[in-house]
Amino acid sequence: MTPEAVDRIGVAAGEDSMVVDNGTLAREFPGLSTALVTDACLRLGLSIRMAPFGIRPVVAGDLVAGRALPVRHRGSVDVFLEALDQAEPGDVLVIDNGGRTDEGCIGDLTVLEARAFGVRGVVLWGTHRDSLELARLGIPVFSYGARPAGPRRLDPGQPDDLISARFGDGLVTRDDVVLGDADGVVFVPRTRTMELIETARAIATRERAQAELVNQGTTLHQQLRFEEYLERRAAYPSYTFRQHLRRLGGAIEE
Repeated sequence: MTPEAVDRIGVAAGEDSMVVDNGTLAREFPGLSTALVTDACLRLGLSIRMAPFGIRPVVAGDLVAGRALPVRHRGSVDVFLEALDQAEPGDVLVIDNGGRTDEGCIGDLTVLEARAFGVRGVVLWGTHRDSLELARLGIPVFSYGARPAGPRRLDPGQPDDLISARFGDGLVTRDDVVLGDADGVVFVPRTRTMELIETARAIATRERAQAELVNQGTTLHQQLRFEEYLERRAAYPSYTFRQHLRRLGGAIEE
């Protein structure tokens, strides 16, 4: 990591690890992508935690990046109001509605209130409603899509409702950062986010250079010496393409 990158990282009070703040995320994530961040996770040996397939922005092209503010929905809006009391400017409200698609558990009033508390975006494991109004609010919302009916249930609250949010197979806490774009949403450890962003930027730089060479007539076959790889694999069947890329320092897959 460069010295300049270290200077951009905020140190959380009382923590030994250096963590990225919401202002830095707002500056650094645009121009990258969740695809590049997942490639960076692979490069750094981190597990890849993605929102379930189908979670997309209500408004095409919206991006979201910020510290997770988790909450578990039980059928009543008051849990969202309680969660917002803990919000810091630039947070992303992460709502666990169990992946339900039979109710739009948030609408324009909830998102408007979230915006008033400085929340930068909402990521929902479930469905929303009031789509037209949400599109006008200017705050990114990610969900499975829209359902017109609101909740018709009231389940008992649990002690962890404001501590963590289940999102698909993963668990999201305040120790996580949320990154979302047209390809979906990923959750990464807050203490590793800047390292991931720097790695993603390096991958992007190399891939842009590779793309430019293709545009100039040098194919990926040529850049990655693919014929050499095939010859080596024929001689050593256990030789993999990732091993070959590692030898070349290629950015694709490795």
